[in-house]
Amino acid sequence: MSKGSPGPTPGFLVWRLANKWRVAVDRAVAPVGLTHAQYSLVASLHGMQRAGERPSQRQLADHTGLEALYVSKLARALESAGLVERTRDPRDPRAVQLALTDQGQTVTRQAIAVVQELHQQLLEPLGGLDAPRTGVFTEELTTLLDVPLAPSLPINKSTQEPTP
Repeated sequence: MSKGSPGPTPGFLVWRLANKWRVAVDRAVAPVGLTHAQYSLVASLHGMQRAGERPSQRQLADHTGLEALYVSKLARALESAGLVERTRDPRDPRAVQLALTDQGQTVTRQAIAVVQELHQQLLEPLGGLDAPRTGVFTEELTTLLDVPLAPSLPINKSTQEPTP
């Protein structure tokens, strides 16, 4: 006799939570003209600029976990919207540095305030943004994110199985 499904896997739950939060942030920042991905870029850029950095697109990609090509595409769209300035790095002419414009700073500050309020709401079941359970949850997520991805194994075309 089958005991049925053992329940959702941690990977499935993380995927569902990530999608739920992405949708929530998309909805929250839409009134200021941003998507969740754009918000991730400008909010990260805002924090890095406050720390005195003028990051390259590559550095911002590494910081956000987004693909470098996607960051480039987002940066171009944000530049067209007047929120980001893209300039060549004087030390490396192949690299493009990013900075928020004055308008970008204003929009980003508005978006950050909205998203902080949203995070408080989404984390309420754990006691809110500053609750001890949220701190433990954040530490656990950080532990998982700090594990590097193993390189993909090539697939044996005849067996469709990974080749060691």
